[in-house]
Amino acid sequence: MWVLTLRQLLNVPTHHTIWGKTDQRRRSRGTGGPAWNPLTAHVLDTAACTGQLWDRYLTPGMRLRLAEAFGAGDEETARRTVMLLAGLHDLGKGSGCFLRSFGTGRDDDVLLRGRELEAWREQASAAGLPGDAHPDGQADARHEHITAAHLPRILGCGCRPRCGGAGDEFPGLHTVALLLGGHHGHIPDLDTVERASGAAPMEAWEPVYRSLVTEAAELIGVSLPALPALVRPERPAVLAMFTGLVILADWIASSDDHFTYRRLGTPAADWWTASQHQARDAISDLALDRWRPEPRTWPELFPGTTPRPFQSAALAALPEDGPALVVIESGTGSGKTRLAFAIAHHLARTCGHQGLFMAMPTRAATNQAAGELEKFVRRSTGGATTNNLAVVHAAAEATDLVHRLIDASATRQQNALRSLPDSVAVAAHDSGEAGDGKPDEVVLNPWYLRSCLGLVSTFGIGTVDQVVLIPQRNRHWMLRFLGLAGKTVVIDEAHAYQLFQQGMLGAAVEWLADAGASVVVLSATLPAPVREALVRAWCTGHRAVARDTGGTGPVTVVDQGGTVRRAGDEDGVAPVQPRRVGTEVRLQPLPGPTGLATQLLREAADGGITAVVRNRVASAVELHRTARDLGLRNGWRKDEIILLHGRLMGRDRLPLETRVVDALGPGPDTGGPNPGRPRRLLVIATQVIEQSLDVDFDRLYTDLAPIDLLIQRYGRLHRHHHNARPPWFREPALTVLWQPDGAELPVVEPPDRSNGRPHGNPDGGVYAPYTLAASWHALDRRAGEAGRFVLDAREHGALIREVYGPSSPQPGALGQLLGRTEEDWHAAITNENGEVTARQVRPYGRRGRTPTTAYDLASGKAHGGGRDIGAPGIAALSRVGTPSIECLALYQQSNGALTYDRAGLLIADTLYHPADSRDRRSQQKDYLLNTLSIPVTWVSDRNGIPRPSTWPTLHRPALRYRRTALLDPTTGRCTSGPLGITYTPEEGLSR
Repeated sequence: MWVLTLRQLLNVPTHHTIWGKTDQRRRSRGTGGPAWNPLTAHVLDTAACTGQLWDRYLTPGMRLRLAEAFGAGDEETARRTVMLLAGLHDLGKGSGCFLRSFGTGRDDDVLLRGRELEAWREQASAAGLPGDAHPDGQADARHEHITAAHLPRILGCGCRPRCGGAGDEFPGLHTVALLLGGHHGHIPDLDTVERASGAAPMEAWEPVYRSLVTEAAELIGVSLPALPALVRPERPAVLAMFTGLVILADWIASSDDHFTYRRLGTPAADWWTASQHQARDAISDLALDRWRPEPRTWPELFPGTTPRPFQSAALAALPEDGPALVVIESGTGSGKTRLAFAIAHHLARTCGHQGLFMAMPTRAATNQAAGELEKFVRRSTGGATTNNLAVVHAAAEATDLVHRLIDASATRQQNALRSLPDSVAVAAHDSGEAGDGKPDEVVLNPWYLRSCLGLVSTFGIGTVDQVVLIPQRNRHWMLRFLGLAGKTVVIDEAHAYQLFQQGMLGAAVEWLADAGASVVVLSATLPAPVREALVRAWCTGHRAVARDTGGTGPVTVVDQGGTVRRAGDEDGVAPVQPRRVGTEVRLQPLPGPTGLATQLLREAADGGITAVVRNRVASAVELHRTARDLGLRNGWRKDEIILLHGRLMGRDRLPLETRVVDALGPGPDTGGPNPGRPRRLLVIATQVIEQSLDVDFDRLYTDLAPIDLLIQRYGRLHRHHHNARPPWFREPALTVLWQPDGAELPVVEPPDRSNGRPHGNPDGGVYAPYTLAASWHALDRRAGEAGRFVLDAREHGALIREVYGPSSPQPGALGQLLGRTEEDWHAAITNENGEVTARQVRPYGRRGRTPTTAYDLASGKAHGGGRDIGAPGIAALSRVGTPSIECLALYQQSNGALTYDRAGLLIADTLYHPADSRDRRSQQKDYLLNTLSIPVTWVSDRNGIPRPSTWPTLHRPALRYRRTALLDPTTGRCTSGPLGITYTPEEGLSR
């Protein structure tokens, strides 16, 4: 234990004895270091990290905006100002409220609570640190709120009454202080800040604060007298960007892996030198450098291909400099994703964009596309760089790609250390200078698996939920925003999102435009109002007015000045395959499960790949059960009939998805047929294959669905032209199954006994009955009495306008059905728009005029950190619908053993493992693979499934705080936890 003498303490500044953090993990004491780190040291560490992020991570556009807000346009002045302000985020730790908590953390050991605590108290007392005095009622004030209360006064604001002075008021200082008060995830409201102001009496603490700030400013190189007039953050994006930068720098500076504790008595100048070296190494280790792509031709980015005419036209239409909004509307298989990657590469070179993030509709789509993004990253980067690729969704740790990238990161570090002499390797490991890795190496540092941090990675791919949360006040949303503010953000399958999500995406585009990012939107069937809303949001973010230059084409490009250009032509976006007349669409009344299964099995008996897309899991399971039983009696093998839906746990679903993609995917990169394609296969699935899997079917059946989704579904039909097909499936055919009523109209409304409708179509609870009825009418009008017609891709737009545009009156029973369901549809739209309005925050207000202030961004205690936390009606949502309860599902064998599999071969790991260990990662992967999502509507006394609060606790180290369902391996019935559910690997979750 390091203790200073009285003579040494007399030379220690009082503010150096404020502790910032304690050695909970014994990393410092294990190497002979101190048990606690001075607050001043953390101030300097955070400032140094901010400087490194400014130089290496922030884009030119982000630095320009911050320079306007913190340096009167001068970047170096702004850089140092932001470094100081970021470092001061924890100033409020200088308070009795915080200092009293020394050694009280859950992970603090007995030594910290005893001998080390007494030693610190003696040192603090000898140095004259103020005691634990505070007015009654302020004992629980948070240190970040104390920072927000007192920092403006310390930095030079003399306003009354908040700063207690009679001098000039500097509103920018109050804005920054409020933002710093949100560095733990929520910007506080003024009432919270006001209550915290009495927790550190100024008569005692002001001299200590001023001493700390003066020393830090001198070391960083900031003129304190000039600072108040320089701090003028007004642009909304800067408010969120600055807060996110502070959070990121604080998290990095708090890492014991990268920063060592400082000893009292050592000159602060030495601390500052160490902070700068360690910050540089930390940023290198985390690969937090901007994307600096080398010039690449199209064939270099995508070997074996050349750009198609519409792709070349789109690239030529991009602005020479500055960010852009690009909307690409073309059919599946036309090359939208490659074009998006090429656009991102171009914008990184012309705008200095920091990286690329791709937002996908589902986890399955994310997992499949991640491999393609990895290939692109390798090809697009040059030089001796290591590129971090994060997969961002709740089950990311369950994917093999994530673990392969993490292992590559660990191998990189180990190989670099092995190449050094022993003495140098130890030093390099301690400092983080273990090498830069191989050229175009793609890795994943486990640090990016933490909440929000995946978006900070230079390259990332995840579900669209990450983007939807940007314009909502949820925990650490500012860090999410920082991660995307300097990137090209690609939003895939834009037509597939809920109205709520589309509304949130519009607000997110406005925020990203204000920050200087670029956005690429991909869609096969995007309604014109959605495209127009995106263009308006982009122009609002740039304070510009849209100016349409005319022209036609599937690619819309909007620059930062609002100029709208269109590029490409219809012939240039057709799928890369021989020209065909179109796809035959057949309207067929829905037979019973036996009738449909018989038809499917007979049609493909001699070969062919058939898919059936059902709108609900229950109908998919019923058809699969029937087809399997019939098929086994008629020469089909069990493995030739596949069921795929979202209520299968990952351990059972992911191998099925892999098998389907391997068998029905594009095959080798050579462009030839897929050698693994089977002779025949029947895939019965829900919407998971509609958006998620790049697969090719010979024949497709689908339940009646909204027209844009039907178009998306038949994009999986004859998708890869090089695959051989049986003669009877040589021409593409899509059968739309619909449920007729007595008047030969579709049944689209769900059962509702309260309205006198005991029978109905449960699919009407999945999709709006009006969109089902209107889509059926649009198809039936073209099919006529024959029930068939040929659909060409050029008719997609007309079909979508017909369903979603203004309706025309129809006679008789059809008119009554459309009128009744349309009224309900508009009411639902109004309610969903209300959800958007209640939750979203736009940078320039709802009318796009008034800039949002830091006070508008305050969430305080009124907003939650996620969808199930916070005040009702206010908590952030990524999508609306029925929420679910996630639980770990394990099989309990007859001998009491818990296993991951029904056969009892994979014993469940229920031990405790350290957070960063390989065993912990492997355990979490297994747990995610065995996670079930139970619809919350199932949990009720009526359904017989008990609420989670009543589930028994399993006294195993890793299961004590985890919701767990124990399953009988023979029947699949739950025996502990959510009693009433059943799970089998063949059919999935049911009740």
